[in-house]
Amino acid sequence: MNPTTPISIPNILTLVRILLTPVFIILLLRHLYWQALAVFVVAGVSDALDGFIARYFNQRTTLGAYLDPVADKLLLASAYISLAVLEVLPAWVTVIVIARDVIISLGIAILTLTQKTYEVRPTIISKCTTAAQLVLVIVALCDPARIHLTILYLPLLWLTAGLTTASGLHYIYIGMNILQAPDPGQSNIDIK
Repeated sequence: MNPTTPISIPNILTLVRILLTPVFIILLLRHLYWQALAVFVVAGVSDALDGFIARYFNQRTTLGAYLDPVADKLLLASAYISLAVLEVLPAWVTVIVIARDVIISLGIAILTLTQKTYEVRPTIISKCTTAAQLVLVIVALCDPARIHLTILYLPLLWLTAGLTTASGLHYIYIGMNILQAPDPGQSNIDIK
């Protein structure tokens, strides 16, 4: 990781993703679902592209390690809150998604306050959770008026809720282990 050069192509792509979030919300609130889906897909492609460039061209930065998950959480939280307000998705699934992010944020704050050392690194369950959350938003944006009739809707809704809950519990478990560790050795935690 190169902490001395925060201005890099991956970080610029991450900032673009952050700037696309208000555009996405405005389109949703105006019921322009296909345009919102296009912005969401562009944001997703920029996420994949910034990760690829950072890894394969060795442009990883400390700023990027923290900014990238913040951009992801901002976009996903905005999508779930907006879709719940518009009654496209049920509010309870939004509560689960947001609660997991709050748990992660509180955990990181506690680890920082207690001066515990940890490394930001994705786990399998977090990758599956993010994928399910993304697919549910995409399915919702494709046909919000008839989403409840889609055969994928209920299984995808429950899969997303289940994975998100399991991921949140996993973070609590990891955080408790880090906090109870007797030595100040480095531990791993994912914030994706």
